[in-house]
Formats: sequence, C-alpha cells, structure tokens
Amino acid sequence: MMKSIVEEKSVTFKELEKKIFAYVCDVAVEMTQIILEDYDRELHDSRDTKKYRDKGCRTTTIKTVYGNVTYDRHVYQTEDEEGHKAYVYLLDEAVKMDKIGLISTNLAEKIASCVTENPYRVTADIISSTSGQTISHGGAWKLVQKLGERVSEEEKLQVKKMNADEAEGTREIKVLFEEMDGVWLRLQGKDHKSIAKQEMKVATIYEGWEKEDKSGSRLCGKKVIAGMEKSNEFHEKREAQIRSIYRADEIEYRILNGDGGSWIKDPYEPETVFQLDRFHIRQEIKRKLNWDKEAAREVEKLFEEEKMDEMLEYIRIYADSVDTGDEKDSRAKKARELYQYLNNNKEGLIPYQKRNIKLPEPPEGMRYGNMGVQENQNCTVITIRMKGNRKRWSVNGANNMAKLLYRKENKELVETVNRYAETLIFNIRMSEIITTLSAAKAPKKDGKGNSYVDVINMHVPLRDTIQTASRRVFAKALL
Repeated sequence: MMKSIVEEKSVTFKELEKKIFAYVCDVAVEMTQIILEDYDRELHDSRDTKKYRDKGCRTTTIKTVYGNVTYDRHVYQTEDEEGHKAYVYLLDEAVKMDKIGLISTNLAEKIASCVTENPYRVTADIISSTSGQTISHGGAWKLVQKLGERVSEEEKLQVKKMNADEAEGTREIKVLFEEMDGVWLRLQGKDHKSIAKQEMKVATIYEGWEKEDKSGSRLCGKKVIAGMEKSNEFHEKREAQIRSIYRADEIEYRILNGDGGSWIKDPYEPETVFQLDRFHIRQEIKRKLNWDKEAAREVEKLFEEEKMDEMLEYIRIYADSVDTGDEKDSRAKKARELYQYLNNNKEGLIPYQKRNIKLPEPPEGMRYGNMGVQENQNCTVITIRMKGNRKRWSVNGANNMAKLLYRKENKELVETVNRYAETLIFNIRMSEIITTLSAAKAPKKDGKGNSYVDVINMHVPLRDTIQTASRRVFAKALL
C-alpha cells in the first residue's frame, strides 16, 4: 500500500497527515464521551439518593483541542443551604466544569496563549487550523472576557485581605523598586464608534538586578500589573499584589521611578524616594524645544551635568527671550511648560544613587542599578499587542486583555487558566478505558468503511516493531 502511494502519488503526505489527524481526533472525541458518561453513571450509582433525586439526563457539549464532545449526564434535584429547591450536575462538579464554561483546560491554554500575541480573528484561524476544534473570533473573545474578569476578582480579593490585615506575603527584603507609566489606547463605544482615548496604567515592581548579567537589564523578582481602573483602585491592587508577596513592614526603602504624573506620586508616603524618569525628561525637552535644537542641546547638557538650578534658570530666561506676545507663537508657552514640569519634580531630577541615601547591601547575587525599565515593559507587555493597526478597545475589553497580558509576563498565565478551566480530571484506570473502547461503542467499520482507516492499510510502527514495555503500554492505549 505504501509503495503504491509513493509511486502513484495518490495521497500526498499533507493529505495523509490531515486524514490521520482527523481520524485520531474522531477517536479521541468518542473516547472522551465514553469516559464522561461512564464517570457520570459511577457518580449516579454511588450518590446519596436521599440528598440527590435523579431527574433524568441532559445532553451537553464540551469544546476540546480535538473537537466537540457531546455527551449525556444526569441532573439531580437537591436543596441549597437555605433549604430552597436546586438542580445540580454531579459530573460537572466532579470535573470542575463550572469554572469558565465548557472549554477544556488544554484548549483554554492554547487560546489564551495565542490571543495574547494575535488578534481575535487570527487566533481563531490558528486554533481552528492546528487543532481538531473550530472556534470563532467571538469564542476567543468570550474566553478572554471570562478569564480577565476572574483575574479582576482575584485582585479585589487580595485588596480585601490587605485591608483586613490578612495579606499572605512572607518574603523579606529591605529595598523595593517600583516604576509606573501609562499607555494611551484608542477606545470605542457600544456602537463601535470612536471615543476619547484612555490611559491604561502599568506598574512594575522588582528587587534589583542580577549581578552577573552582562547586559545589565535582567531584573530580580519582577512582577507587572496593569489595568484600566481608576488610580485609587489601581494603587490598591498594586499594593495588594506587593503584600501578597512581601512582608511590607520589613521594606525599609521604596524607590519610585515615574513621569511625575499626579496619579503616580500622590498615594505615596513622604519617605518614598521619587525619581523622575530619565526617558520622560529627555522626551519633554525635545518636545517643548523642538523648534530650537541648539537650546534643546544646551538644556540636555546641563541636565546630564546635573546642574539642575542652572538648567531651570536657562529655560526661564529662554522663555522670556522668545516671548513675542503673539498668541500664534507658542515657543514661550512651551518653554514655560517645560520649566514648570521640571521644577514641579525638582526633587526627582537627581538619580537616587547620587543622593545621600545609604541603602542596605543588596542580597547575594543581586545589585542595585539605574532605573528606567518601564517604557520597555509597556512595549513588550501592552503596546505590541494592544496598539497599532487601528486597534480600538472597549474599556472592559482592554482591561480583561491587560489581565491576561500581565499574567503572561509574570509567567502565571497557564496556572491562571488551569485554575479557571480545570476539566477532565478522572480517577479511572487505563484498563477500564481500554475495556470500554473495545466494547460495542468503539468505532466500527460500517457500509463503505472508515475512509481514514483505509488510508492506514500499511505498516504500523508501534504494532509491527520490537515490543518494549513502554511501546506495549502505548500500543495498548491507542491501537
């Protein structure tokens, strides 16, 4: 058979691959149906009949990586804690299908990982072409909303624990670095019409830099949090995240790097060491003095030499010198805006390392370095996925996507999905599965036969080779 395929080119490898894949997916769907229904019968027979009254079977479908599995399971009448009549599915409770809907953990992981890098439509195409499951862009969108909402609920729970003095942080450090910035997103309303932009807040916390990292950029203990919340709610969630990791009372120094925005500085205690972000300083100099490169270079020179008073005085005199009184001439106005921005954040113009601050020695293998990582974090965590190509978001949609993106950056996305999409966990022995599959419900040849089986009328490696112990187990399970 294999020789005729090669010589006649009746089946290309691409076609063969598709047919085998489709056949295996069909078998997996039937296998899962058998397991679920057998497990449901086991729960039915072993239940407390006084507590759970059988009300018959209902048909439902779960989406898996190998296709839609349709199966029957029993529904039971019972009473809730208040004595009211209630209906439950023991199977759904046993395999935790009540978490984010009837989507398997594996499929949810694939969708979540893919959608954090690609638009919803592209995600749907990728999943549909690389698994036995066909999903729509709307299905991918719904999964993101459910997961994002669950993460938001987690954040609120952390805040409640913090306010009740029940934070679970145990790690002790002396110095904590914090950076914050915003990413402006294009938004749309319910009718998909463009509305005003809104700032997504992003914060990064870390303990220092790896001492042996030659690039000088690898952070220790980095955690990111992002969201579209109002500033007070965002800060509560940020602080709660910190306290879920660290014993906050043991932190002696908090060093904050930001662009000087009031939403960043206002909630902090006076003891916090604030540093104005160097990138934003240079950016403002270029923006406000963009018509006079020589003046911009002089201001930057004074800034680099840390002659802050001279720099401010230069800007003030310059603004007066270009003031013509003409409303159309904005040079003086912009120069004064630059002066005000720098003067209002004067205490943060000098880097923390060059102030009279005696920080504790960093832990072994760690060092303290130059801050200014937030712009890069904004880009890699938020901007690449959420900006560009005329992307527009609803506030809730942007917030939910942000939750997945920062969990992915924190290497917590898979664990988050597992907690909310955990399904198909069984204590059923493989021998029971094999016995069931070999019974009457197993796939049979009927009529013209199974087209996929006909293609595989050839040498089968696991069946026709030397049988090691591992091969026998694998063959017994799948052949």
